[in-house]
Amino acid sequence: MAASGDGSVTGGTVPLARGEGLAAWRQIADGLSADIEAGRIAAGAQLPTEAALAARFGVNRHTVRRALAVLAGRGMVRATQGRGTFVEAPPLAYPIGRRTRFSEIVSRAGREAWGDLVAAAAVPADPGTAEALGLAPGAPVLELLTIHRADGTPLSTARTCLPLPRFSGFERAYAARGSLTRAYAEYGVGDYTRLSTRIGARAAAADEAARLEIAPGRVLIVLASVNVDGAGTRIQATRSLFAADRVELVVEG
Repeated sequence: MAASGDGSVTGGTVPLARGEGLAAWRQIADGLSADIEAGRIAAGAQLPTEAALAARFGVNRHTVRRALAVLAGRGMVRATQGRGTFVEAPPLAYPIGRRTRFSEIVSRAGREAWGDLVAAAAVPADPGTAEALGLAPGAPVLELLTIHRADGTPLSTARTCLPLPRFSGFERAYAARGSLTRAYAEYGVGDYTRLSTRIGARAAAADEAARLEIAPGRVLIVLASVNVDGAGTRIQATRSLFAADRVELVVEG
């Protein structure tokens, strides 16, 4: 296989070995894996449809689907509903320091950054959120559920809480700007810094996996962070879930 000029994958492939004890789906997965690792299929390239691959290898679509599931489990491809299956890009170096900005980090890597607002609601602060923001338990906060993308690929999904009434209507600014930093500017917050970051890991639940376009059970990096404004006031408590094989955290001194 080879990548065409538009990023899709074209061309023939090596016929499957029959009657040698190696399952067809395994041969397909190993062959595609070898092509990806050797660069014959480029990062970001779109694989042919299941039907096209089935015809090429002389197998049924179920066999192809199983092979692609194996590659997705290895973090080599990403299936996007309604768009197709794409080769994953190399992990993005993601610095964690006093000024951690998703948009800046992604842009410096030469990729396009954007944040999608999934949901927003005013809710009473749970004890953990209240402590992080220096509020009384039950104080009103604005809760945002977001997805953060690089060139359309979801890198992370997050639950962010902001104190009310200071940030009333912030969800509209975020939805329009696709960035916390740009939305903060509309509220007079010209700069903000990281007060604390806690890093953990766990498996992805089904709803989290769906937002990140990964298989349930894949490893997530969990970042719990608190940001303060220029006056040192706590303005943001976020719990971010990163697809572990899409980023490489770099902790700065």
